[in-house]
Amino acid sequence: MVRDGYIYGFVFLAVAAACWVLTSSLWLSALPVLLAAFFLWFFRDPRRAIPAGAGVIVSPGDGLVTETAAIATADGPRQRISIFLSVFDVHINRAPIGGTVSRVHYQKGQFLNAMNPASADRNEQNAITVRGQGEDAGIEITFKQIAGLLARRIVCSCSEGQRVERGQRVGLIKFGSRVDVLLPAAAVLRVKVGDRVRGGASVLAAMAAVQPQGEKA
Repeated sequence: MVRDGYIYGFVFLAVAAACWVLTSSLWLSALPVLLAAFFLWFFRDPRRAIPAGAGVIVSPGDGLVTETAAIATADGPRQRISIFLSVFDVHINRAPIGGTVSRVHYQKGQFLNAMNPASADRNEQNAITVRGQGEDAGIEITFKQIAGLLARRIVCSCSEGQRVERGQRVGLIKFGSRVDVLLPAAAVLRVKVGDRVRGGASVLAAMAAVQPQGEKA
């Protein structure tokens, strides 16, 4: 479990205890207990089996694939996969490939509903670019932690120059949110709109004819 879960959970349990001592009201005490249980569940951090294979790109987050599109960027053509995270999904973010973090860029913005396509550009977000090394050499992936209508805090635990492994935990978005993944134009997608994916475990795409070993979406 993420540390935040213990913090929120213990705070609301303390509030419940105070309500009981001061009022002896079961109803007033029950609400903070329920909130404590929710936060302990929300900040869960399950173990994941990370797929193996050169050039395999895994999902940086849990959620629903809402878009796959070819886009033009300043660095040339890319493919974009958008993943919507509801409050019921695990909100831990993971590195999609193994390599070095070449750029971390935070952008202030709005808090539009994460299902709104405009949120990809206008919402508060943190973009992380990883340049592949080892079996992922030659691949560059950018994924964005995008705040949603309820998400008001983006946590990034990696920094520029840091080495990360495929599937490694690199951050967290609190409550409903969105993750966008920018892939090379040559990547072969292995998911489609409507698929549910699991961070670090589901294969979003692979380069060339790579056959990943492990869980797909």
